[in-house]
Amino acid sequence: MAATGLYLFDTAIGRIGIGWSARGIASVQLPDLNDARLLARLRQRLPGAEPAPPPAAVRAAAERTGALLAGVRDDLQDIVLDMAGIAPFHQRVYARARAIPPGRTITYGELAADIGEPGAARAVGQALGANPFAPIVPCHRILAAGARSGGFSAPGGVDTKLRMLLIERASFGEPGLFDS
Repeated sequence: MAATGLYLFDTAIGRIGIGWSARGIASVQLPDLNDARLLARLRQRLPGAEPAPPPAAVRAAAERTGALLAGVRDDLQDIVLDMAGIAPFHQRVYARARAIPPGRTITYGELAADIGEPGAARAVGQALGANPFAPIVPCHRILAAGARSGGFSAPGGVDTKLRMLLIERASFGEPGLFDS
């Protein structure tokens, strides 16, 4: 087994990629225009890594991520992430984001307050914009104030974010965000 590797796989929202190191999942990237761009984005955290058959834990993480994107409720919290090089503030943001169950949302401001940084909503948004683990770190579940979508840095932007929330039948209070 390679110490690092990259694996591309198909999901309900398109082809995504996952990269790993000896410490865990180092990168997950949502669909891009083509495989070359997807691999380039994965290599931002794993320079020099090449496509390889994934070890069992990575294959399981990929299968569970694909199932989540098909509507299966799985919080993916037990998937080990390689946080090497991730700023401590970002790690706190990602840990809190991972605690949001599928189908639920919170605001950037609420997340900031939850990690003891009230008033840091913009910094939370910046951390989520740099998230190298979407959707294992479910940044799509964090909204702007007033249940507005806010931004989304993955290819497809806010449309991808809303599509993922729709798959999860997300709610912001009651009824669900997409219920009439």
